[in-house]
Amino acid sequence: MLNKTSTHTFILIVGVILDQWTKFWAVGRLGDANGNPTGEKIEVIGSLWRHRLAYNEGAAFSMKPQDLIPALHPTAFYAIFSLIAISALIYFYKKAVEPDDTLSRLGVALILSGALGNLADRMRIHKVVDFIDWDFPDFIMVRWPTFNLADSWVCIGVALIFVASWIAPKKIEKTNE
Repeated sequence: MLNKTSTHTFILIVGVILDQWTKFWAVGRLGDANGNPTGEKIEVIGSLWRHRLAYNEGAAFSMKPQDLIPALHPTAFYAIFSLIAISALIYFYKKAVEPDDTLSRLGVALILSGALGNLADRMRIHKVVDFIDWDFPDFIMVRWPTFNLADSWVCIGVALIFVASWIAPKKIEKTNE
C-alpha cells in the first residue's frame, strides 16, 4: 500500500504528464506545421468553454519580468524563479505542513505539478502553451485569460491550502473543548 507521500508524488507525476500531453495535443491539433496558432477554436460548451491555442511568453496573465530585470534572459528568470518556488514548496511539504494535513499536502503536490509542467514548457520552447479559453459571464472582462492544466493545478492547489487553513483552526478548537 502506498503511503501519503508516495500518493502525492504519484499525483504530481500524473499531473505533469496530463499537462504535457494536453499541450502537445493542443499544438498538434490547433497549430500549423510549425506549431503556430491557426486561430481555430474547438467549442466544448459553446463559446463558454472552447479550446484555442495561445502562447504565453510572460508570467501569470502575460506579465513580463524582463521589463523589471532587462539584463536577465526571460528563460533564465523563469528557471531561477521556478527552482526557488519548487524548493520552497518541497520545504513547506516536508517541514511546515503536518503529516496528517492531507489537504495542504495535496495542495502542495498540485502546485508542484503545475510549476513543473509550465517549467517544462519554458525550458523546451521558451514559452508556455495555453489552450483552455473560458468565458465567465460578468462585467469585468470579456474573456478569462487562456490557460492550461498546469495553471489549473496551481489554482486548485492554492484553494486546497486555503481550505485546509480554514479547517485546521476548527479542528484545534474542537480538540481543546
